[in-house]
Amino acid sequence: MTKRRQTRHRAFDPDPDAPGRMCDMPGCTANAGYRAPKSRQTLREYYWFCLDHVREYNAKWDFYKGMTPIQIETHLQSDSSWQRPSWKLGSLGKPSKFEERLRDPLGLLSRARHARARPLPHDALERRAPKPIKQHLSALGLDWPLTMEELRAHYRNLARQHHPDANGSDPRAEARFKEINVAYTTIRAFLSTQ
Repeated sequence: MTKRRQTRHRAFDPDPDAPGRMCDMPGCTANAGYRAPKSRQTLREYYWFCLDHVREYNAKWDFYKGMTPIQIETHLQSDSSWQRPSWKLGSLGKPSKFEERLRDPLGLLSRARHARARPLPHDALERRAPKPIKQHLSALGLDWPLTMEELRAHYRNLARQHHPDANGSDPRAEARFKEINVAYTTIRAFLSTQ
């Protein structure tokens, strides 16, 4: 019976491109079959180690060593676009080439572009509800800005009105009561952090 020759490399096989030389670890006389990058800046320059020493080197090597958390975050974000600069579609405040080629007899696109560029008045920014609680505010029928006292008073009225005991165990009232409690708890937690 003939043995079939395996063509794929196993996980810990030496690198086929390894130079026929000794391990770069001082005092080691084993053959070097595994490469490891020398530094973060020179990822294409390698040390050549035996299997035991490459494992030891890899366990201690930290790509982000010496970088601040902000530098690490910046590096990770730039990696998401392959280290290339990126802009929003139709960016840099100019209409995209696609928009320029569109026929727009009613001027809908230009009106939308001008509306985006017009800043909101200061009081409109204050009236805009924060995203995490926007849905919960509408569930309670409240507007933003809101104080804790206003929230408590409104919650008490709604809770009395929709409590299952006051509605003869109506399942719709019970579901509404649960929704009111979840919304109240979320908004209260948000206001307490402000």
